[in-house]
Amino acid sequence: MAAAAPAAAAASSEAPAASATAEPEAGDEDSRDVRVLQSLRGKICEAKNLLPYLGPHKMRDCFCTINLDQEEVYRTQVVEKSLSPFFSEEFYFEIPRTFQYLSFYVYDKNVLQRDLRIGKVAIKKEDLCHHSGKETWFSLQPVDSNSEVQGKVHLELKLNELITENGTVCQQLVVHIKACHGLPLINGQSCDPYATVSLVGPSRNDQKKTKVKKKTSNPQFNEIFYFEVTRSSSYTRKSQFQVEEEDIEKLEIRIDLWNNGNLVQDVFLGEIKVPVNVLRTDSSHQAWYLLQPRDNGNKSSKTDDLGSLRLNICYTEDYVLPSEYYGPLKTLLLKSPDVQPISASAAYILSEICRDKNDAVLPLVRLLLHHDKLVPFATAVAELDLKDTQDANTIFRGNSLATRCLDEMMKIVGGHYLKVTLKPILDEICDSSKSCEIDPIKLKEGDNVENNKENLRYYVDKLFSTIVKSSMSCPTVMCDIFYSLRQMATQRFPNDPHVQYSAVSSFVFLRFFAVAVVSPHTFHLRPHHPDAQTIRTLTLISKTIQTLGSWGSLSKSKSSFKETFMCEFFKMFQEEGYIMAVKKFLDEISSTETKESSGTSEPVHLKEGEMYKRAQGRTRIGKKNFKKRWFCLTSRELTYHKQPVFIGKDAIYTIPVKNILAVEKLEESSFNKKNMFQVIHTEKPLYVQANNCVEANEWIDVLCRVSRCNQNRLSFYHPSVYLNGNWLCCQETSENTLGCKPCTAGVPADIQIDIDEDRETERIYSLFTLSLLKLQKMEEACGTIAVYQGPQKEPDDYSNFVIEDSVTTFKTIQQIKSIIEKLDEPHEKYRKKRSSSAKYGSKENPIVGKAS
Repeated sequence: MAAAAPAAAAASSEAPAASATAEPEAGDEDSRDVRVLQSLRGKICEAKNLLPYLGPHKMRDCFCTINLDQEEVYRTQVVEKSLSPFFSEEFYFEIPRTFQYLSFYVYDKNVLQRDLRIGKVAIKKEDLCHHSGKETWFSLQPVDSNSEVQGKVHLELKLNELITENGTVCQQLVVHIKACHGLPLINGQSCDPYATVSLVGPSRNDQKKTKVKKKTSNPQFNEIFYFEVTRSSSYTRKSQFQVEEEDIEKLEIRIDLWNNGNLVQDVFLGEIKVPVNVLRTDSSHQAWYLLQPRDNGNKSSKTDDLGSLRLNICYTEDYVLPSEYYGPLKTLLLKSPDVQPISASAAYILSEICRDKNDAVLPLVRLLLHHDKLVPFATAVAELDLKDTQDANTIFRGNSLATRCLDEMMKIVGGHYLKVTLKPILDEICDSSKSCEIDPIKLKEGDNVENNKENLRYYVDKLFSTIVKSSMSCPTVMCDIFYSLRQMATQRFPNDPHVQYSAVSSFVFLRFFAVAVVSPHTFHLRPHHPDAQTIRTLTLISKTIQTLGSWGSLSKSKSSFKETFMCEFFKMFQEEGYIMAVKKFLDEISSTETKESSGTSEPVHLKEGEMYKRAQGRTRIGKKNFKKRWFCLTSRELTYHKQPVFIGKDAIYTIPVKNILAVEKLEESSFNKKNMFQVIHTEKPLYVQANNCVEANEWIDVLCRVSRCNQNRLSFYHPSVYLNGNWLCCQETSENTLGCKPCTAGVPADIQIDIDEDRETERIYSLFTLSLLKLQKMEEACGTIAVYQGPQKEPDDYSNFVIEDSVTTFKTIQQIKSIIEKLDEPHEKYRKKRSSSAKYGSKENPIVGKAS
């Protein structure tokens, strides 16, 4: 899974495991917290028919971003000189906050000026389910500042009757604009918002304005405005008054939010419209409203001319109950490796009924890994694969449950292995500007193909040598599975002496090293997407490494390259030494001997990236208290530097991991900045601002996990800062006073792989629930097979399922259905409670007002 923030851990806390028989009483979940966890995965595939430049140079350099409302959380690589850019980038990340729109923007890269937004695809959160799991072409819509809105407004309206000095009666509308929440960042910083409050009718437009609030996305206005809405002549005998001007039914209050531009034009942030007739039945009305875009009359009538974008989106929202609810389902899933045949197990059945096997693979692999059950399960499903494999040369080359499980396993457990093996060389390649192009058609003017060939050979040799010497760093889980694959392949093709190697190389070279080389950003080996020339170099290296692994394991005399120039280049490596090195490496990583990782004596590289930190040596006069720094986290220390560096270089500041006492979010009001967190350690707290909410969530998560076993961890912390002699959160005057808020619970110390098993089990429950119709069909198919044993003349419903033992499969399906029905009850209770507790118009469930 690729992403700017891909393959993040599901959560930073986990409830202790309960026994399979633990059954909470009905209604117990009402008294405990239910975690609502959101995640997004998918693929930005390609764009087409983008608007060309006017003039001779029509091509564009394009990239695409993913935004939660207006906050960018992911960016693709730049595709140069194309009007139909092919991105093909997968993404996966946890969504740590509420949002209204998921948007995809297509940009034209501009080196000297601001990048140009070509168009966008904006999907409402509630509409994401309609596109889940499907590749769809979306027409790009125009990007207009008047349609780029996010946030909500808290408003109160009252209608009063007043008697004027001359004794007449009039009606007065009182508008109290209380606050806003979640306004967007402007150029990466909190805005300076103000609001205009207008009373609008057929013959009037009275406007008033609030004060400007500085540097905040959650301004507290608390300003009241008065509007006269009727004038009356006098009381009649029946104490009635006449409306002279206009019917109140035709009036509405419009509130426009703006960012104060000071010397430049103010930026529109959104609007709401509330009809005055909401007061028809009540003297006052108070509610939260979602800001809406404004139609300024400039919409393009030919939006299709902007082009289109092909996307695959899967948004999930899981309600994770207390741990004991999942006991029976976890027990059934963890029994899967022991079920004979494996196709009758709950885990295998889940993969059969899911519309997309990838949906099932991720939670299954994580849950089985967590309980040390993945090796036997993967072995069993791989054996099932081998039964259908007729040619030894195509072994494990398909996209089956077995290969997908192993792909996911290698991503989860192989991250450190890739870092210690590939990262130093990839850094060298990406940071240098050596040309390695050997395709005569793609050579640039002045390039020397022989020099390029030598450059490419140098990189391939260096990378290959590092890989084949890295067996001691290969994770034990990978070695155990490779050993099983090797044994099974030998039994399946006893007359082929090379199949024992190709069974392993098809994973470790083809699906692991080669993929990581060609897209290092995906595996967190590089902080940013490489440029076009570097991507081309990495592609050529990846092709060669992949073929070396395959060729060496099969001892072929010919390479499999289609391009003539690659065939010529590969002749440099067709030597016995390369074959022997590959075989020796494959022997070592598929051994049953326990591996001691060579990385244990070296710090494990966990995460790095650019963020802002508050200056430690700040002064009151200095304005630039926040400075951009390059942060690097290893298993031993957190450091920051002025620029990207290799691990081990001198840092400006270092915090040993053992000294970290807590890692918590920081209230936005502390510095009027979003996405801030604090690293509390034995010296002064370190205050850090991440670039977006997803990145902040990942840093907090990984820092919490790496420091979870530290002694003297805090139980309480201050969610704000100590300024001007007191804590802003609790007003305590002593800087050393105990924190006023409980720290976020850490994960248990005995978890080897940081996996939230309750979250994964909840995901599996949701998948079973979504696939109940297919589960029912599979159950019926089992019954049909058990009753009718004759030959099949035409494909039946059950021909799409793998059913080796109809009786055992039927029993497992019955167990699944029973467990799912029991889990439905607490979920339904929670949904009802959630819908009833969040009143329409509350901050949690704001009113969606009409747009212009």
